[in-house]
Amino acid sequence: MSKPEITQAMINAYDEYTHLTLDRRGFMQKLTTLAGSGAAAAAIMPMLAANQANAAMVEEGDARLDVADITYPGASGEMKGYLAMPKDAAEKLPAVIVIHENRGLNPHIRDVARRMALEGFVALAPDFLSPNGGTPANEDEARAMFQSLDMANATANGEATRAFLAGHEKTNGKVGAIGFCWGGGMVNRMAVASPELGAGVAYYGSQAPADQVPAIQAPLMLHYAGLDERINAGIDAYKAALDANGKAYELHMYEGVNHAFNNDTSSARYDKAAADLAWSRTIGFLKKNLA
Repeated sequence: MSKPEITQAMINAYDEYTHLTLDRRGFMQKLTTLAGSGAAAAAIMPMLAANQANAAMVEEGDARLDVADITYPGASGEMKGYLAMPKDAAEKLPAVIVIHENRGLNPHIRDVARRMALEGFVALAPDFLSPNGGTPANEDEARAMFQSLDMANATANGEATRAFLAGHEKTNGKVGAIGFCWGGGMVNRMAVASPELGAGVAYYGSQAPADQVPAIQAPLMLHYAGLDERINAGIDAYKAALDANGKAYELHMYEGVNHAFNNDTSSARYDKAAADLAWSRTIGFLKKNLA
């Protein structure tokens, strides 16, 4: 059997589903229509979805790293997180908060934290669903939990995470943040709410409202996917506000790629060339601003 063709319309429908404007039943009906049959839709669905069974880029037991599941003080309760850092670092290191998508703290984001640690950072991936009991194994349940998440409290938990890392014995006190999708939006929120944030990198994240931009102190790097019409609709207003207020930022558009192009567990949307370029830009930016 030949590999089924995945169209942009299918990818757009999946984006609707993952952001809860379509429920699973509605999405599968739409996918079946687009694919031509239920069998074809069933074959295509795993290619669209993030598959956590895919091999990690940096294995959990990598001997170069120290990793641990930790708890630490949040804004109004205990936060859970995954901490990764280079083993036996000779000096204190800059720190980076790695913020998950709207699936919560899953194996992919843990892998990203390990990648960041190998670049010479103390990386902490918080579980922003901690106030709701933590990230469940079922991704549909995780996505639904974000609908009831108190965003003001989540933003405060982001600042509490920054403060925790700034005071950690292994860090130099400088803390940046990188986030993807929901996490990219959280980076923009933190840039507004956390004047001591050292740098922020937002991958295809929703933008801060223009009237909040004057509060931003951190330099920003903004990565967008050319085919991501939903998120890209907010770029012009955000860029105009950043320019009008003299904020330091870099904006990179990756043409011809989709939302979530960095997520290597989703074969239909992952774009290695764009992901590699964005990552190299990100690491250079963080090292420059957090040294």
